[in-house]
Amino acid sequence: MAVITGASKGLGEALAARGWDLVLDARDPVPLAEAAGAVSAHGTRVAALPGDVTDAGHRAELVAAAKWPGGVDLLVHNASTLGAEALVRLEERPLDGLRGALEVDLVAALGLVQETLPLLRASRAGTVIAVSPDAGAEASAAWGGYGASKAALDQLAAVPAVEEPGLRVWAVDPGDMATDLYAAAVPDDDGPRPEPARVVPAFLRMLDERPASGRYAAPALLRGGR
Repeated sequence: MAVITGASKGLGEALAARGWDLVLDARDPVPLAEAAGAVSAHGTRVAALPGDVTDAGHRAELVAAAKWPGGVDLLVHNASTLGAEALVRLEERPLDGLRGALEVDLVAALGLVQETLPLLRASRAGTVIAVSPDAGAEASAAWGGYGASKAALDQLAAVPAVEEPGLRVWAVDPGDMATDLYAAAVPDDDGPRPEPARVVPAFLRMLDERPASGRYAAPALLRGGR
């Protein structure tokens, strides 16, 4: 069983094709229903629960839905936000906006790890994936608030990897993609970018090979590296 926040068709559908049962989350119920429909076509069990990952009750609901097939083997934290102000210089960043982004990108991630940890420990292959773009590792003008939240997410992935040696905990940079988040951040950039589904094989490779806990870049994995 996998729990995926910020669920999209790509990874969820690929896991369903391999026989995984899924609990999917997204804030918007319309694309979530579309993703659930694509997943259910593979004959696996799927629970699609729209909601806000910053809500502790919603997080508990996700984990409760995962218990009915028997437990959680994989938690993927893909939910993310730029905050209400999108891309602005740090001198212009309202602190309340930054707090809001941290609630989604960081605090909710920790809350989900805490909720699922007993189930992940009981799994023979307990795994946590934190989707963390390179904004958290590189300094770019106007990306400071978002980048700070992702850098903190990287650390949040690194520490459980030490505290829970029986688990695999990976922070994964998916690379440049044509996501709604990027389109909202940079609406004038109409250059070609790969669809999110293009990086799914990198995630599947990690699940197959189960490398050591750490930070990985999906584009490098697709080329056969790390």
